[in-house]
Amino acid sequence: MPDRRDPRGVVHALPGVLAAAVAAVLTGARSAAAVAEWAGDVPQQVLAELGVFRDPLTGVYRAPDESTFRRILAGVDADALDDVVGRWLITSRPAAGTPTGRRVYSVDGKTLRGSGPAGAQVHLLAVLDQRTGAVLAQVDVAGKTNELFRSRATFWLVGRCGSVGLVDAV
Repeated sequence: MPDRRDPRGVVHALPGVLAAAVAAVLTGARSAAAVAEWAGDVPQQVLAELGVFRDPLTGVYRAPDESTFRRILAGVDADALDDVVGRWLITSRPAAGTPTGRRVYSVDGKTLRGSGPAGAQVHLLAVLDQRTGAVLAQVDVAGKTNELFRSRATFWLVGRCGSVGLVDAV
């Protein structure tokens, strides 16, 4: 993940902030304030595992505050983050659950209701891992008519993560 911040004055490393934000969202946090509150309440051992900043003088792990989470999450490249998380999901879990040990994927398109100005809605094409239920990759498509054309791009996204499996278009 590229860190677009000026390195001068950076206290919290990008991986630690993103790891804390992901962990907070997985536990139910839905805003930067909720993420910061979660990070402020977890034990020191959890902060250490997430890789947040450790004060060299006191040895205490300091969770980022709300404004740090807000700035970093607003400035992160969402597509790059989606790519990194998708790669991690693919490579961190062994292929299992099918008789042959192959991974099974589904490809499906969805229209996001209320996602754009009047009449201009966003259409996404996603690849889902059938065993885990995790969305491994998704791409924006111009409209429902482009789903089959864009599926090649989605296969490319999954293939570039080092795994291509049986794909069933739903």
